Amino acid sequence: MAFNTSDDDSQQRFALGFVFALVLLIVSTVVGSVVYRSVAQGRGTVSSNAPAPMDAAVANQGVPPALAAGAVEEGEGAYIRVDQGVVKFYFATGSAELAAGADDALADVVRIANQRDKKLAVAGFHDGTGDAALNAELAKRRAIAVRDAIVTLGVNMANIELRKPEQTQADGSNAEARRVEVSVIE
Repeated sequence: MAFNTSDDDSQQRFALGFVFALVLLIVSTVVGSVVYRSVAQGRGTVSSNAPAPMDAAVANQGVPPALAAGAVEEGEGAYIRVDQGVVKFYFATGSAELAAGADDALADVVRIANQRDKKLAVAGFHDGTGDAALNAELAKRRAIAVRDAIVTLGVNMANIELRKPEQTQADGSNAEARRVEVSVIE
C-alpha cells in the first residue's frame, strides 16, 4: 500500500492551520479581556470632588444628582468636571482629545436633552498662551469633538448649539482655560 505525499501535506497544512487558529483565538481572548478590564476600570473611576447632597432647589430644577454633585473624572492631561449642571471638558495642551469617561459624564445631559426635548449648548474656550488664531481654531475643534460625542450618544445634531463665547480666552490657570462647556438650554 502506497501513501500519497500530497495527502500527508494537506493533513499537515490543515493541522498547522488549526493550531494557528487556536493560538490566535486564545491570544485575542486574552488581549480582549485585558482591554475590556482597563476600559471598565477607566470608566469606573468617577470620584466626587466635595460632593454635596442634592438639595430641594436642584431637585426642583430636575438636575440629576451626578450633575449636582460636582463629579470629576481625571485622565492623563485631560479631565472632566461637572459643576452646577455644566459638564466641563478640560484638555491637554494642543490636544482636542476627550478625557476617558466622556460618555459617562455626558449621560445625564443627554438624558435630559432627549427626555425633555431640550437643546444643549457647547462652548469652547482656550488659554492665553501661543498664537490667538491657532488657539481659537483649537477651541473650535475641541467643541466639535464634544458635539460629536454627544451625537454618538443619541442626541439629534439639531438639538446641539455650538456657541462661540464673547470672551473665548477663559479666566483661571491655563489648564482651567482649555475647556469646553456643555449645558442644557431652554
